[in-house]
Amino acid sequence: MDRPSIAAGSAGTPAAILPVVGPEPAPISLHINGSIETLVLAPHITLAQVLRDLLGLTGTKIGCDRGTCSACTVWLDGNPVASCMILAVDIAGRSITTIEGLADGGTLHRVQAAFIEHDAMQCGFCTPGMAMSCAALVEHNSHPSPDDVRAAISGHLCRCGTYQKVIEATLAAAEERKV
Repeated sequence: MDRPSIAAGSAGTPAAILPVVGPEPAPISLHINGSIETLVLAPHITLAQVLRDLLGLTGTKIGCDRGTCSACTVWLDGNPVASCMILAVDIAGRSITTIEGLADGGTLHRVQAAFIEHDAMQCGFCTPGMAMSCAALVEHNSHPSPDDVRAAISGHLCRCGTYQKVIEATLAAAEERKV
């Protein structure tokens, strides 16, 4: 007995043949920090692995590699995401910003500067991911409350416990934006 094709047309012929990526590496272009990076990647490679291992953008930290600590947070089209949970082949053509791309040349983003001014980091491992989430909050919400900041960093694990300083720094950065 013949099995019906999942993508069968009305006459039993395939309705469409879609291009398949993998299991072999394939070329992909990624828009990272304002530059186009063309790489040949296996389909199972995560964005975090590409950033750190292939492009040397080591500000993106890999803590848990399971999407639970948020140390690997970057912006995807301006929104914070856990880069360890995203396959690089799935985001071709979208805009990626890392902690290295958050600054404008030699000028730190106001959240980065506020983190320094308010001593919002200790060991620094979680800092890039937290800064990315807080910067996204400040970019999308010009008047965040302490609860808004808490919500923005709710998925971030900081073993040093700098959460209160992060809240203070983010609110200060938001105030600076108003000026």
